[in-house]
Amino acid sequence: MEKTVFKDFASMVFSKDVMKEYLPKDVFKKFLEIKESSGTLDKTTADAIAHGMKEWAISKGCTHYTHWFQPLTGSTAEKHDAFIDSDDEGKAIIRFDGKTLIKGEPDASSFPSGGLRSTFEARGYTYWDYTSPAFIRNGVLCIPSVFVSYYGESLDKKGPLLKSMALVSEKASELLRKIGYEDVKKVTPMVGLEQEYFLIDRPLYKERMDLMLTGRTLFGHAAPKGQEFDDHYFGAIPTRVQAFMKEVNEELWKLGIFVKTEHNEVAPMQFELAPLFCDANIAVDQNQLIMDILKRVAHKHGYACLLHEKPFDSINGSGKHNNYSLVSDTGVNVFDAGKSEKDHLKFLLFTSCFVKAVDTYPELLRLSAANPGNDFRLGCNEAPPAIISIFLGDYVESIIDEVVNGKTKETTSTTIEGLSYIPKDATDRNRTSPVAFTGNKFEFRMLGSSVSPSFPNVVLNTIIADSIDEFLKTIEDKKPEEIKDIIIAFVKETFEKHSKVLFSKNGYSEEWVEEAARRGLPNIKSSIEAIAQFDLDKNVELLTKHKVFTKVEIDARKEVLAEQYVSSISLEVKSMLYMAESYIIPFMEKEIRGYKEISESVFAVKRKDLLVSYLDSLALKLDTLRATYASVSIIEDSVEKGLKYRSEIVPMLADIKDIINDYEKIANKEIYTLPTYPEMLY
Repeated sequence: MEKTVFKDFASMVFSKDVMKEYLPKDVFKKFLEIKESSGTLDKTTADAIAHGMKEWAISKGCTHYTHWFQPLTGSTAEKHDAFIDSDDEGKAIIRFDGKTLIKGEPDASSFPSGGLRSTFEARGYTYWDYTSPAFIRNGVLCIPSVFVSYYGESLDKKGPLLKSMALVSEKASELLRKIGYEDVKKVTPMVGLEQEYFLIDRPLYKERMDLMLTGRTLFGHAAPKGQEFDDHYFGAIPTRVQAFMKEVNEELWKLGIFVKTEHNEVAPMQFELAPLFCDANIAVDQNQLIMDILKRVAHKHGYACLLHEKPFDSINGSGKHNNYSLVSDTGVNVFDAGKSEKDHLKFLLFTSCFVKAVDTYPELLRLSAANPGNDFRLGCNEAPPAIISIFLGDYVESIIDEVVNGKTKETTSTTIEGLSYIPKDATDRNRTSPVAFTGNKFEFRMLGSSVSPSFPNVVLNTIIADSIDEFLKTIEDKKPEEIKDIIIAFVKETFEKHSKVLFSKNGYSEEWVEEAARRGLPNIKSSIEAIAQFDLDKNVELLTKHKVFTKVEIDARKEVLAEQYVSSISLEVKSMLYMAESYIIPFMEKEIRGYKEISESVFAVKRKDLLVSYLDSLALKLDTLRATYASVSIIEDSVEKGLKYRSEIVPMLADIKDIINDYEKIANKEIYTLPTYPEMLY
């Protein structure tokens, strides 16, 4: 047991302990001071860190390094450069200095920019994000970095996240100090991300072009057995899958990722893993690594890992729950009620700010969970509906109600007696709620499994920082003894004004849709409709006021998101046309021809007629799809085109899917050779 894998934990991370070993004491101390104060590295310190990082990487067998960044594609990118260089005499030398560590210059021409630069302006720059540790992947030193244009506009997911984290830290720290937590200097958004995924045998995956190209099955009749027996959920993990999970864990542990939980999910061949909470920036970086490692290790074990939100129609899809809290450098969790009067007021105040934020910016929060795959999942009895609401739980709501209605019992030691007894998991999470309070954090449950969790956390950080900022203005010149009454008044006003966003019942019911409409809550059903809301005046004002995005960056991201939606639907159209014409129609024709060669029994005649009707209907639907797609595709505006795709093309794909599914149900399996749901899932 001495040679356990746990000895390798964080062995591929340039962690504090490793830095302490490879850096001079004064450099290590100075780096920690700079990191703590979000300062700027001087040349001498940067050179010393670069040298230590290079020596460590070479000792681990690295020959190359890369600035590892997260462009607007939603995935990661890297360009490998060798440590080896030549001197003036042409001799080989090893070179890696502070300038190289801090700044890189990858060709940016093929990354989406939404018009932030012209095609001929290829230049883009990466800058080291020293708040996220460097690591080694596949023998390459990876340096987490932000990615910006020649003129400094953000071209990535990480830059805005870091800005939003600094924003919420500034506002929350100031507020905590104002209400009696004098020693607080910094507040960090802490995030825990649960990742769901599917595994299927790789040979079957390679026979399904729709899975390979679009990430989901564009058609497929339901298997006789689905998830109705609930026997897969938390069941015994199959031996082969266990071997896969073991290697995934070992790879993640080497990268210092505290993966704590793994289990079977609800649907057949669906699984989940969850790491421990950490700094939001690092949590996002780690989630990108988790998704990459799941895919790579699955390949080694003869599987394909499917991260699409809805790879199979008739069973649950996959999400990525974003558990969110704010914790100070002194250990104060703003959403933990604690036991003292000060803690109670803090809990009520920050919870009120959160509720106000969600109710004020539901369109922005909905947008943060928008992607084409999630359109198939939200509201389908496996994920929250598209209507943004908050579930606080009966216990917390009853206490809030007491505050609002002035029924709280005051004692010498506490303001609100009941808050001292909030359990760590005070709710059942209400799986139909997009946002749920779970004891000392909020769980944002709308995220799709395939997306970068960066933007959702940018939104959460920014909207709550804005609510905090508004409250700070009300107590700017107030004396400490006046603040308690102002907090109680603010809590009352907030819940009286914003309680419409609170909902604790069945979010899947039609009654809730009607009730939400009466309350004035938006019901943004599709991703492209959410994308169209990005540049609402209030969203632009919020994001630019706090300098998280410029107006130009907002416009660019809206364009990128719309283009990605259009490209996704276009790919599904092309894949459907190809598979229907190259596989399904030939299958049908072959089977129909076979009935001409046998006796014309009543059964044979009926079956042939049914097949002919399927063939005729399919051919007609394909012609209509092709013509409509051609006419809509000439629209130049990406949002307008996306909305047309959603209203006209997506329903056509669903109609074609239904015809193929009906045919697949009765198809001669000697002729119909595409892998079916029973084969892929069982």
